[in-house]
Amino acid sequence: MAIQMTINARDDAQILDNPGYGVPIKIFTTDIDADAIEQLKKVARLQFIHSHVAVMPDVHLGIGATVGSVIPTKNAIIPAAVGVDIGCGMNAVRLGLNASQLPDDLRRIRSDIERKVPVGFALHKQVKAKASTLSPLDKRLNTIIAKHPGLKRMLKNFDQTWQKQLGTLGGGNHFIELCVDEQAQVWVMLHSGSRGLGNCIGTYFIELAKKEAQHRFGHVPDKDLSYFAEGSASFDDYVEAVHWAQDYAYENRREMMQLVLEAIRPHFPPFQLSKEAVNCHHNYVQQEQHFGENVFVTRKGAIRAATDELGIIPGSMGTKSYIVRGKGNPESFCSCSHGAGRKMSRSKAKRLFTPDDLSLQTQGIECRKDGGVVDEIPAAYKDIDQVMANQTDLVEVVHTLKQVLCVKG
Repeated sequence: MAIQMTINARDDAQILDNPGYGVPIKIFTTDIDADAIEQLKKVARLQFIHSHVAVMPDVHLGIGATVGSVIPTKNAIIPAAVGVDIGCGMNAVRLGLNASQLPDDLRRIRSDIERKVPVGFALHKQVKAKASTLSPLDKRLNTIIAKHPGLKRMLKNFDQTWQKQLGTLGGGNHFIELCVDEQAQVWVMLHSGSRGLGNCIGTYFIELAKKEAQHRFGHVPDKDLSYFAEGSASFDDYVEAVHWAQDYAYENRREMMQLVLEAIRPHFPPFQLSKEAVNCHHNYVQQEQHFGENVFVTRKGAIRAATDELGIIPGSMGTKSYIVRGKGNPESFCSCSHGAGRKMSRSKAKRLFTPDDLSLQTQGIECRKDGGVVDEIPAAYKDIDQVMANQTDLVEVVHTLKQVLCVKG
């Protein structure tokens, strides 16, 4: 479905003493609340926004910037728009297995995955990643720490922790799933990011941007939209650090996928992996060309959906997920949604729902059904079918997945 709503942020820009500035906000849904619209307007009024702000169908209010927004900037980057879960994203691979080969009782498989992959705040007892993975990351990180030694004080047992967290899940909405597609083929799908150190990098540079309060492009309507201007030392340092965290997140998912496969292989006959595999970010920034300009594109809860590019759009636990192929829609800056999107806060979900509700809504799925994950109940999320219907101009569905097992942090 095409753009359903366009808002011109210039119409009331004078409220913020910034007359004459404001780009359109192009929204691929009508399911958006007033607070998210006001948050988007603040971003759209920044003088360094290129062309327009694109808003995906899973949009909802975020911290700093709106989740589900795609923000193209010229000569500046907003650290809070990238956020603290830098490089958070998805990894999925199809196995050479049929649903008929799944055991009737999946509890042992879930237990073995949870033993193999630390969840929540846990980390490996020993470093699991190979030296060929760690060495280049370590070298680049040392360069970053030399310029910003305060980062090292933000993470307990710094060197051991970031290395031992490679191949770990984390908490919140991060997950590991076994899924079955429309052809009864089995997939492994997981969702995680840059763990503790990525959080530290995001937090550190967000606060640095607020402290420096660079004003090359004029007034900033919200301290959370503090930015680094290209040409400043902090801009260069942030780009270096955020790219490190994004690479770390990618390697974390790759390492975790190998551990999950090790955990499940004893439960199945020998199988090979399909060439159908995807590893993509949905909280990140990178340079791209759009509408004739080289810009920094920040995707805050959105994935890249360039022409023929594969991506992953997960639903909530208990609903469908999708492997998609991008259509390269220029109005979305070649982007699409990163999931269903929350329709209520975690605290509200905990007030409204009980473990019994969770058990009912995840019937038939091997997963936790206790109060610790009630905030992840499907009813706390938007309808994934409607989210997908709103972005038929952005992606086409390649595979529809339904989970049969879900590991949560």
